Amino acid sequence: MTVTREQVLAVVQSYCDLLTSGTAAQIADLYADDATVEDPLGADVLKGREAIQGFYATIEPLDRHGELKLVRATNNEAAFNFELTIKHANGGMVIAPIDVMTFDDNGKITSMRAFWTQDDIKQL
Repeated sequence: MTVTREQVLAVVQSYCDLLTSGTAAQIADLYADDATVEDPLGADVLKGREAIQGFYATIEPLDRHGELKLVRATNNEAAFNFELTIKHANGGMVIAPIDVMTFDDNGKITSMRAFWTQDDIKQL
């Protein structure tokens, strides 16, 4: 069984929605058990759902809003741009990475690579 383009698009949308309002555990559940995350590109590659959940736990308590801007997908890969706005007492920031994901036959994310640098962060 191969994952369909429609399933990939649904996971990408769920991922962006959960970045806004979900828990680290919910985001990590989108990933395969042995998935990898490289965010940003060039950072240490995280492997496994536990490490990935720990990565997303850093944003869980923050005031955040996200919006999917553009997505291109095939049956088992996607590249997409989204904006994540994080607000805090001293202002906040907007980051707009381009993420590239691969998916297994069950629609779980097997890898995520985020393309962005500090120059791509806009301070509020």
